Amino acid sequence: MKISMRTLLISTVSAAVLAGCGPNGEMTRAEQGAIIGALGGAVVGKNTGDKDRGHTVAGAVVGGLAGAAIGNYMDQQEAALRQQLQGTGVQVERQDNNIILTMPDAITFDFGRSEVKPQFYGVLNNLATTLNQFPETRIQIAGHTDAIGSDASNLTLSQQRANSVRGYLAGAGVAQQRMQAVGYGESRPVADNSTDAGRAQNRRVEITLIPVQQQ
Repeated sequence: MKISMRTLLISTVSAAVLAGCGPNGEMTRAEQGAIIGALGGAVVGKNTGDKDRGHTVAGAVVGGLAGAAIGNYMDQQEAALRQQLQGTGVQVERQDNNIILTMPDAITFDFGRSEVKPQFYGVLNNLATTLNQFPETRIQIAGHTDAIGSDASNLTLSQQRANSVRGYLAGAGVAQQRMQAVGYGESRPVADNSTDAGRAQNRRVEITLIPVQQQ
């Protein structure tokens, strides 16, 4: 009896969904990643042509493993970072499979300066150690300012601060090719610039860790 590719795909994904559901019908990020990866692999296989049916099935399996690996990998990295950065003033946030570290300027830089404060060296050293334990991530370092001062000066300062963090991490052993530094100035506020508290939140450096996915 011949089984159509459509039937095989539905059966594969349905089985994965049923296997991944917990007692409350919920799924972990890793399990969600496995399902997404399976679908993605199947779509890739389908795009190579209906005649290549074996490739489609293989694509679904490989894609599923890649998806699960990404979720597990970022879960482990998030846990390590939360433990490492607890009590330092650095905020750790998870957005899907990305991890965002927010460093307020009050703990990283003096007012109007772009040199990392010496008292923050230890935090960055520990961060570098963790980043090196998880090399399968790209690192985006973004500088942000409040709205006080000119657009041009804020843009320059934000870029200099992002460069300073990138340079320090590189000096601590993080591969430079993994890192990208960019300054956004005052263009991406997260709070109201009309208040002291809001401006303090806007003055920050954000490090986003992005998993490297299989092609």
